Amino acid sequence: MKRILVTNNPKVNEEFSKEIDTIYMKEKDFIKVLELVRDKIHGGHKLLTHPLSSSIKPNETPYKSVLISKEVAKLDMESLMIIENSLESAKKLINDRKTPNWTESILEDFQVIDLSIIKSAI
Repeated sequence: MKRILVTNNPKVNEEFSKEIDTIYMKEKDFIKVLELVRDKIHGGHKLLTHPLSSSIKPNETPYKSVLISKEVAKLDMESLMIIENSLESAKKLINDRKTPNWTESILEDFQVIDLSIIKSAI
């Protein structure tokens, strides 16, 4: 199946951009990644991985990687419901408690975790 990888994680971009069409959202936050995925779903793409696919909360990590279909079809209502609910949950968590200003070492750990999660899906 052809797919598109949407990510703001430099490690994910480095690992997969040569083999999978990748939209690298350098220096964009978790919410911006989900909003772009939502926009793509409105355009007829389908979710291939869940936007909140780990136990790490959106207000804990700044990194997110999501796979969507490359093929465009009619609006997939299930994908739309999932991304809208995920966006709502992520915004609530981030508004309730902002993501800490992590050290570079911790940010790198979060990049590795996100890479591991998306690698298992791919």
